[in-house]
Amino acid sequence: MTKITAQRAIIDRRAVTERLGEVVALELPKHKRRSKVLETFKEALATGRTEIRARFDQAGDGAQTVRENCFLIDQLIRTVHDFAVEHEFPNGIRTSAEALSLVAVGGYGRAELSPQSDIDLLFLTPYKRTPWHEQIVEYILYMLWDMGLKVGHSTRSSDECARQAKEDLTIRTALLEMRWLWGDQDLFTELQNRFRNEVVSGSGEEFVESKLAERDTRHSQMGDTRYVLEPNVKEGKGGLRDLHTLYWIAKYLYRIENIGQLVDLGLISRDAEKRFTKAQAFLWTVRCHLHYLTGRPEDRLTFDVQQEIARRMGYGDRAGSRGVERFMKHFFLVAKDVGDLTRLFCALTEEQQKRKPKLRLGRLLSFKRGTVAGFKLDGDRLNCATDDQFEKDPVAMIRLFHTALENDLDIHPKALDLVHRNLKRIDSGVREDLQANKLFVSMLTSRKNPEVALRHMNEAGVLGRFIPDFGRVVAQMQYDMYHVYTVDEHTLQAMGILHAIENGQLKEEAPVSSKVIHKVASREVLYLSVLLHDIAKGRNGDHSALGAEVALKLCPRFGLSDAETETVAWLVREHLTMSRVAFKRDIDDPKTIADFVTLVQSPERLRLLLCLTVADIRAVGPNVWNGWKGGLLRELYLRSEEIMMGGLAEGRESRIQGAQDALRGELLKAGWTAEDIDAHLARGYPNYWTGFDTATHVRHARMVREAEHTKAPLSVESRVDSKRAVTEITVYTSDHPGLFSQIAGAMAVSSANIVDAKIITLANGMALDTFWVQDSEGGAFDSPPKLARLSSVIEQVLSGRMWLDKELAARRGKLPARAHVFKVPPRVIIDNKASSTHTLLELNGRDRPGLLYDLTAAMTRAGLQIASAHISTYGERVVDVFYVKDIFGLKVSHERKLDQVRGELLKALEDPTVKSEENAAQ
Repeated sequence: MTKITAQRAIIDRRAVTERLGEVVALELPKHKRRSKVLETFKEALATGRTEIRARFDQAGDGAQTVRENCFLIDQLIRTVHDFAVEHEFPNGIRTSAEALSLVAVGGYGRAELSPQSDIDLLFLTPYKRTPWHEQIVEYILYMLWDMGLKVGHSTRSSDECARQAKEDLTIRTALLEMRWLWGDQDLFTELQNRFRNEVVSGSGEEFVESKLAERDTRHSQMGDTRYVLEPNVKEGKGGLRDLHTLYWIAKYLYRIENIGQLVDLGLISRDAEKRFTKAQAFLWTVRCHLHYLTGRPEDRLTFDVQQEIARRMGYGDRAGSRGVERFMKHFFLVAKDVGDLTRLFCALTEEQQKRKPKLRLGRLLSFKRGTVAGFKLDGDRLNCATDDQFEKDPVAMIRLFHTALENDLDIHPKALDLVHRNLKRIDSGVREDLQANKLFVSMLTSRKNPEVALRHMNEAGVLGRFIPDFGRVVAQMQYDMYHVYTVDEHTLQAMGILHAIENGQLKEEAPVSSKVIHKVASREVLYLSVLLHDIAKGRNGDHSALGAEVALKLCPRFGLSDAETETVAWLVREHLTMSRVAFKRDIDDPKTIADFVTLVQSPERLRLLLCLTVADIRAVGPNVWNGWKGGLLRELYLRSEEIMMGGLAEGRESRIQGAQDALRGELLKAGWTAEDIDAHLARGYPNYWTGFDTATHVRHARMVREAEHTKAPLSVESRVDSKRAVTEITVYTSDHPGLFSQIAGAMAVSSANIVDAKIITLANGMALDTFWVQDSEGGAFDSPPKLARLSSVIEQVLSGRMWLDKELAARRGKLPARAHVFKVPPRVIIDNKASSTHTLLELNGRDRPGLLYDLTAAMTRAGLQIASAHISTYGERVVDVFYVKDIFGLKVSHERKLDQVRGELLKALEDPTVKSEENAAQ
């Protein structure tokens, strides 16, 4: 227990009582006296909080702060109670029926109170409540509420407490931590005894299983990983609540008052106790910073507070790493330590209770044999044959995880504890050991799920020791709003996804990769490329190029040939290329495909790169992958494969002719005359015929014919493509400069996110523009009311009845608060080599509502014609690519013109909210 120094500097109860006596001596009317009394308590609370905050700011000790906060509230509640009893509702000599005990329960009962935490109080009465009880309880509660405190309360007798604790796990847990606060102590002692004898006795197994099930449910709700980049300090996996769960179980089973008593009972080591205390103190400190910084009971460590808390806790920037990244890495390592303690304590508790193991975290398989591959079976789990097994044979640490994976066994926490103690024995000798590397590659490419073994190895610290380069990315955060997990967690999830692809579990979401993965020549190459693709993140430089160097060093150690090593290195170096081309280039442009094929060179590399790309993207976060991205990757793969396999020998003219012939056939079936068909075919320029499939050509033909027949100035049609999770919006109207910009603005007003666009001007001067849009969650924009509103807004904008600047101004500041943490320097890249016919503009900047409208309006001002747009958003960062021509239909090549375009676009990329923040700072 942390000792509280200079208690009277926090609150001097005697001085407060004397001041209250002075108020009573004034003989004021009751309502006026109450306001004076409340003022006295408020001053005492404010003074105490100020003192505690000053101590925290100076020492940064969360463990001390939660104790001091608890001490302050204890003294206030006692003083309020005494004033109520002595001055407000004096009752002379009270009978035994009017006894009252104030009991702290829950976290307050543990004597832990964060700055903004609730106070949980139990007003304990004898069998029957009296009017006097109700008066006292009501006075205390209203006084505390009026002080601004958040109080959870109940008024019960011992009978009620015992009965309800048996029925309700939450009440039972709260009473488990009960602490006498004030009033009748005998009443409290009676409740304590009844709770132990009537509730706790004989129910240990049920309580433990219920608490662990409750924990698993909580983990599932929080994402079931401790490595999310905005973790919950209290409820998240590896957070304070997990430590509380261990304490509750220990207290319930062994009646301890502090975790150190478990050492005396021989249940945990002194080292484990130190790790528990250290982890708890760190998490308390972080939580106190959160509460003080936000001024509310906030437990989520969001991006917008991470930098400031890192600064306050002394994590400064260093070469190659930012202070906030170092702070978060420490946080995740603490969370990992909490997981280690959980496994160890559960196993030791099982052993002590001498019952069948029910505290296991994974699926177990019962073996009748006593040993497996040199390890013994202990409660259906793999354990060391002897305590010195790893000392004598360090390679056995690798074999332990291999054996567990291949035999579907869990590893006994005692074995994991021995692994933890012997980690330093995994040295260069073990790393170069032929058997160790063979076992590792066997795990990596196992037909069982390799993610399971790799995750256990990572949790135990073995993976980082066996592959030190991987150890550098353990708990390494990626400080942006796009990535959800730490680098190691992302990699492990990618391994699991690759296994799911190979097992056919993702046939619907990723049909092509699920098929071609069975054609790859080397599974070792594929699985190693996924393991190593992000291994150089967090270093100075391009992580893809640096990662390729790591692959060249590691793969020979793992037994790969020179050719296989070179392929792994190439895959790591190019692991972002396929997504970049698919999402940011016009794959209808023949040069795009030709350049990609030249880079990839072989069908085998193409297959490997597709599988790696799909696993990588799906492992970024739960909402990153969607059907639209899958469709683009699939199309790029199939077109590239066709060229590599000798297809697509026909020239552009023959493809145009083939597209027109196919459309002609469909329209003849629909009853069109030859004259009408010829007239329609004459409207399309060559790029129109090569840019869409026959089904789309048919829809366009019907749309144009209907518009011409009705003389409609504007036609808007939508088609939901649920397979690709996108909605196709087609607009047919008179072409004019700035049309794309106006439509983009209308979509921003309607909350539709454009992910791709093709801009077509027909020979009759009409625009036939197609936009693919999604909702804010990355799904198809398919709500009928939203689609109706979108059509209406487009019509209002194009008719001049809606002012976009005014409408968008109201949406400018609607980014999440944490998005403003991230600064994305605006960048304009102009490329005249990627396409034979167009100039490419790649624009990078921080996302905001209406950004696409601002960019396209700038292009209009610069006299550019937009042919297609490819919109990608990575958290707070956008990467938009436009294929453009000048007003003469040519590439933009004049240097002065290029400078003008660059200047206009950089100006449009500037974030007005950043400008206003900077101006305010000045």
